[in-house]
Amino acid sequence: MHSVNEIALDLGLLSLSLMTLWLYLPGFLANTFAMMWGKWLPKTGYGPWPIDGGRDWRDGNRILGDGKTWNGLIGGSLTSGFLCLLIVSMMGNVPDSSNIEAGIFAHPLTGYEGSWFDIGSPYLSAFILGTFLGFACLVGDSTGSFFKRRKGMKREGDISSKAPLLDTLPFAIMVFLWGQLFLGDSLLSQSELIIPMLIMIIITPVLHRSFNLIGYYIGWKDVPY
Repeated sequence: MHSVNEIALDLGLLSLSLMTLWLYLPGFLANTFAMMWGKWLPKTGYGPWPIDGGRDWRDGNRILGDGKTWNGLIGGSLTSGFLCLLIVSMMGNVPDSSNIEAGIFAHPLTGYEGSWFDIGSPYLSAFILGTFLGFACLVGDSTGSFFKRRKGMKREGDISSKAPLLDTLPFAIMVFLWGQLFLGDSLLSQSELIIPMLIMIIITPVLHRSFNLIGYYIGWKDVPY
């Protein structure tokens, strides 16, 4: 497999950062998917089911709050899996690891052979990869909510407490950290992506704000943050 270092020589830092965002896109969109499941599924009469079960922490505040639900966590993770499956099905065959022609839109399964999520079928492997990235994102997001609750920042009905950094950095850090630690020799786990990952973490609050504004104006979110 060509190293990411060789790819970086051709792409440059900006393009490599965009490639990183592309590879991790199912994880980055998991929050949006979770919000859709958390908001729309209860309209069918099912849920919501708060992860913390309505329980308080020893400080008297909720552990996570009503905004973190099992329907959002499971639905968001699985939807990220389906997105990754869709991307792979549209991109076609996984490139030969000995002859990679990678650009910004590199194949998400590049170098995945022999990894724990390689189960023989590229489509099922892509679904597992996307679900893993989505779950990592939502674990990070829940971690941010835990610390918001510890700071006494409460959710008011459908309106989340406003905390830009705790709403964005934990999920971005978690999805990249899990990618580096658990994705074997795949392209997503290469150490040469660490600097682009740091860049993406820095600009994630801007991206998150932009996505939230879009969601607010099209009626998917109750608040623009």
